[in-house]
Amino acid sequence: MTRTVIESKTKTVIIGFDEPFCVIGERINPTGRKKLAAELEAGNFETVLRDALEQVACGATVLDVNSGAVFTNKMAEDPRYADNNFVEPPLMRELILQIQAIVDVPLCIDSSVPGALEAGLKACEGRPLLNSVTGEEDRLELVLPLVKKYNVPVVAISNDDTGISQDPDVRFAVAKKIVERAADFGIPAHDIVVDPLVMPVGAMGSAGQQVFALVRRLREELGVNTTCGASNISFGLPHRHGINAAFLPMAIGAGMTSAIMNPVRLPEMEAIRAANFLMNHDANGGEWIRFAKVLEAVEAGATFAEASAAATAATSGRRGGRRAR
Repeated sequence: MTRTVIESKTKTVIIGFDEPFCVIGERINPTGRKKLAAELEAGNFETVLRDALEQVACGATVLDVNSGAVFTNKMAEDPRYADNNFVEPPLMRELILQIQAIVDVPLCIDSSVPGALEAGLKACEGRPLLNSVTGEEDRLELVLPLVKKYNVPVVAISNDDTGISQDPDVRFAVAKKIVERAADFGIPAHDIVVDPLVMPVGAMGSAGQQVFALVRRLREELGVNTTCGASNISFGLPHRHGINAAFLPMAIGAGMTSAIMNPVRLPEMEAIRAANFLMNHDANGGEWIRFAKVLEAVEAGATFAEASAAATAATSGRRGGRRAR
């Protein structure tokens, strides 16, 4: 069976068809978060560290680290700051060093800047996930050599030089192209995690059906693991968390093995825990029973983050320093 191995200094996470669903925490991302971008510009990592701790407590087993910040004030003083190739590499390195100092989960290095990807690879302990490569020719030639050089798995996004197709057959063909090109570099299919691109269901009524069918094809025909930006499905709609919480178990049932998402949202995490149990990826329901205690604490008045942190603290002593799956 396909197994994509991601590691920190002390922990191993396996993305796989017979593994619990891998939750990749999305919150360490300054895109659209002006306050966070301003903090990073000032060298303040308080929100980043708080988000890292909170996401891990709530159930993220991997943390996505995105360095796409816009430093508005510095840009006005020094035109070099208008160039992401100047801003992102040192920022990515510092983000990873700060995060690794307080949490021990594997990381997902997320940038469109190759220099930032390599800076993250150099700073990371263990075997991170690289996010991402697309089917665009220049992107393939820039990113795949990094994947090979550092022997890491990579997220493959199903768009190419023609953009994002609404035709799922085209998106499958792009994914197949990336897997084949990766093989030319000696990169095995089990180190490719395909993002088939989730369209907003509010704009395309068949978006859910499309991605479920695509995930099945990717699993059966290419033998690859899959991921997605889970909240894309509900973009622009009211009560998004209800839609997300319905989408995720359906995607898991279709064979999706991971998602980049917000783990601090209780409805989505409850749905994933239940889906793991129903898919027989939670031996004897142990994780569901532990999560039920978190739900009880929330019902008693705690926030999800508080209840999750308390549950994590209560079990950390029993886990000790073992390499965990």
